[in-house]
Amino acid sequence: MRTWREMRGFPLAVRLLLVNQLGVNTGFYLLIPYLAIHLGENLGMSAAVVGIVLGVRNLSQQGLFIIGGSAADRLGARGVIIAGCALRTVGFALFALGDGLPVLLAASVLSGLAGALFNPAVRAYLAQEAGERRAEAFALFNVFATTGALVGPLLGSALLLVDFRTSALTAAGIFAVLTVAQAVVLPARKVDPRGSGVLGDWREVLGNRAFLAFSLAMVGMFTLENQLYLLLPDGAREATGWDGAAGIVFLVGTVANLAFQLRITGYLKSRHDRARWIAVGLAVMALAFLPPVLAPGAVPVLASALLLYLGIMIASPFVMELIPRFGRPELTGTYFGIFYVVSGIAAAVGNTVVGWAMDAGDSAGRAWLPWVCCAVFGAASAGGVAWLRRRGALPAPAEPLREKADA
Repeated sequence: MRTWREMRGFPLAVRLLLVNQLGVNTGFYLLIPYLAIHLGENLGMSAAVVGIVLGVRNLSQQGLFIIGGSAADRLGARGVIIAGCALRTVGFALFALGDGLPVLLAASVLSGLAGALFNPAVRAYLAQEAGERRAEAFALFNVFATTGALVGPLLGSALLLVDFRTSALTAAGIFAVLTVAQAVVLPARKVDPRGSGVLGDWREVLGNRAFLAFSLAMVGMFTLENQLYLLLPDGAREATGWDGAAGIVFLVGTVANLAFQLRITGYLKSRHDRARWIAVGLAVMALAFLPPVLAPGAVPVLASALLLYLGIMIASPFVMELIPRFGRPELTGTYFGIFYVVSGIAAAVGNTVVGWAMDAGDSAGRAWLPWVCCAVFGAASAGGVAWLRRRGALPAPAEPLREKADA
């Protein structure tokens, strides 16, 4: 009930964006986790071709976040959000209607480009609309996103009992509804013309050394978040011998998020500066990977999942709150876009390292290796943020946004 009370305290635009994120994650996770199975088993494609289709989608999204962020700044976040949802509607519909490789590649490009457009634009719009209540807004954003990430796979597995085409059309339908809702309800905001071009915007953001240092320090956060889909499900299956154990991890995390996210953010917001809590959250995420090292079994894996979700709940809202404060309000979308380009590269490299550690651990009989690897990632990120905080390189929430443009 607290979630709904907090939600009613925000403007209509923020409430719509929260529901939008629930729909976005529901539609995404309804389809994407099952796409590889469809391509390989239903269409008979080789593993290499499946990898190409999935890689094109990921590259189209992660590599183009900067385009979406700049478009939000230059054209207005509302239009970019609507365009992104519309493109994903088309992309997911193509997955349902096309079986040939050219059509599937087009679907991958469109669905990836869609994410590159609306992800930074939604966060930029939310940051601007929430004002000084950004931390609470992004805490609610996490609650709705996590719920969608749970509902989506459950709905997708049920729809697959019919066929993949039904799943894909349902996902496309969700994004079509979101597109219409945003076009009708989401208020437009005037964008003031600026003299400098897009390249000038990029140079300004990339020249902000404090921001780049912070983005690199957050590598551990995104690498460890991705272990909710790699190492933790694998650990749960290994510990229980049951393929469905991964679903329990998500269920427990979603319940914890619904119960504690707003309480945690509200409690921490007024106690010390936000950068300290980002470092603490990252440290908790690092500690999350130690229980399976200390003892085998399902309970340590479950404890690991709970600690990981706790660390994310501590750090993530304050990370999202901090990003726009590094520069001018007019470049909020660009800052989010570049931040997510860095995070996408980090997640790819980090997952590769963790995957290597999983294989090496299995072959050498050292099951602890990937867990220790993740703990090191988290500890390094926590140390990096703490170091930046001690140097005074991170903006404080109470400071005017323009004062940190040259940080």
